[in-house]
Amino acid sequence: ESVAQDQSGALDDDDHSGEIREYTGVFEGPEKTLEVVFRRVTDTDEEEPQLPQQANAHAAAGQEIERIGLRRLNRADLDRICARARCTILSCVSNQYLDAYVLSESSLFVYPYMLVLKTCGTTTLLRCLAVLIELGRRLGLELDWMGYSRKNFNYPGDQAFPHQSFHQELDYLYSHRNLCERLDGNGYTLGPVTDDHWFVFVADQTIRSRNNDTLDTDRVLNIMMFDIDESVAEIFFYDAYEKKIRPDETEEEAVKRISVAQTKAAGIDALCPGSIIDPRAFEPCGYSMNAILFRSYCTMHITPESGSSYASFETNQKVCSYTSLINNVVRAFKPKRFVLTLMADEAGMSQMRENPLAGSAAAAKIAVPTAPVSSGAKDKQSKMSPNLDAGASPAKKMVYKRTNLASIHVEDDQACMMGNWVLHEEESTGVPGPRLRGMSVS
Repeated sequence: ESVAQDQSGALDDDDHSGEIREYTGVFEGPEKTLEVVFRRVTDTDEEEPQLPQQANAHAAAGQEIERIGLRRLNRADLDRICARARCTILSCVSNQYLDAYVLSESSLFVYPYMLVLKTCGTTTLLRCLAVLIELGRRLGLELDWMGYSRKNFNYPGDQAFPHQSFHQELDYLYSHRNLCERLDGNGYTLGPVTDDHWFVFVADQTIRSRNNDTLDTDRVLNIMMFDIDESVAEIFFYDAYEKKIRPDETEEEAVKRISVAQTKAAGIDALCPGSIIDPRAFEPCGYSMNAILFRSYCTMHITPESGSSYASFETNQKVCSYTSLINNVVRAFKPKRFVLTLMADEAGMSQMRENPLAGSAAAAKIAVPTAPVSSGAKDKQSKMSPNLDAGASPAKKMVYKRTNLASIHVEDDQACMMGNWVLHEEESTGVPGPRLRGMSVS
């Protein structure tokens, strides 16, 4: 039985807010992100009642998925949450720790006590909060921590209420009668108002003496890349692939085939080794991907349209250094500029051996090797430079420099950091470079 069947005023009072906006020819790629953490209303050791669940074909063979907390919400409940934000569920993969849903407008991740919802375009993300908090209450859960963040919009005039400005979003959070009690938080702006900047809202109701096993929520890294390389963007246009390779191939089979082809062509599968990957290609263009590995997720969303091309990569993976990951992602998409954000608690920050959002701008410079030189080009260079080692490629790299940095400490123990990187130069020295096995930071 759906938890949402009780159509109370708390669930329906905001059903019709926000007007429908027509497509204007450009797409707002950068996502709005909502993270909501719950705790049990009573701090007991009693086990939660289990609801019957259908077997998940994507779960590891032989594993029996334990459904507790928010993972007890069924499809009807999740559809209602997504409908508020104006998006729909397209597919799902699961493991023992979380469920990951690819949406028509980005992604949804559901843990036992945490839900992360990312939506792009002109979605109305904050409108799902009331129903989400109410559904949590019916499961015996109450709000523990809530974070909302987004980059400044490229096309703010296309947004619908309540997302037409950060002030409007804050007013909506503060004034909503179902939210104000638990959402007593603060809003922040990081970065220069004349350049890319990041809006953050945090409401912290955490009772520090409780250990609710809410999960690894201690850091989230997001890479937002703009003006991606045209040859990479072309990969994500649906018409570049044969729509039907055999007479009996269904439309869904074709989508899966093209989705996998785009994933491999862009090297996205190599960014999430060992993960369960759920990719989705869109017509006429666009791409989304969720990947899960134990308790962590990675997600990518790509808008390849000329003039507004964008790709994002987000993960809550716990690693000591993100250097190789950041460089691998940037190398794959070769953007003209990118924005890096990190949200972490004190424990998460202490586990990091190095942080690209700390230290001097010179130390944060990123040198990304480009694609290897073709054999034909290598032969030509050998004739022009007889002393060039025939087995080595001339060193070539794209150099990104950090142009600004901002960080704040919010609530009890939360750090928010963001930085902007711009492509400074593309070098080809004509001298042999080392055989590259990955990326480098200089």
